[in-house]
Amino acid sequence: MATVNPYIYFNGNCEEAFNFYKTVFQKDFTYIGRYKDVPSTDRQIFRETDEKIMHVSLPISEETVLMGADNTEAYNELLAYSNFSLIVHTDEKEEADRLFKELSNGGQIKMPMNLTFWGSYYGICIDKFGIMWKLTIEAEH
Repeated sequence: MATVNPYIYFNGNCEEAFNFYKTVFQKDFTYIGRYKDVPSTDRQIFRETDEKIMHVSLPISEETVLMGADNTEAYNELLAYSNFSLIVHTDEKEEADRLFKELSNGGQIKMPMNLTFWGSYYGICIDKFGIMWKLTIEAEH
């Protein structure tokens, strides 16, 4: 079966954001590469400074890898298409609460964690990097 993994572009603060996510999700990077590491024959396709992140991978579960890069051009283009959010399904209420608290720290709470009319425990926040997150535990059937 195919998997879908989010790829987030940043305007120069990818490393800061992913160090934050690394702490929140309590996981380690499987890869982090910088533009300075791109072979010189390929360098002309990249416009970022040498120390900026070319690619980072952070597995947050067995199925999901959060990925990102610094790419000012893509970041500015995608601002017009910010019609998405990242949703995290947890197994326990405590885990949902912890992730929500940490992700919303320094950001905005759009909908506090609460039991919804459809029976799920659910909340929405925007982190300090402008990424919208939804945390949930599915309704018990």
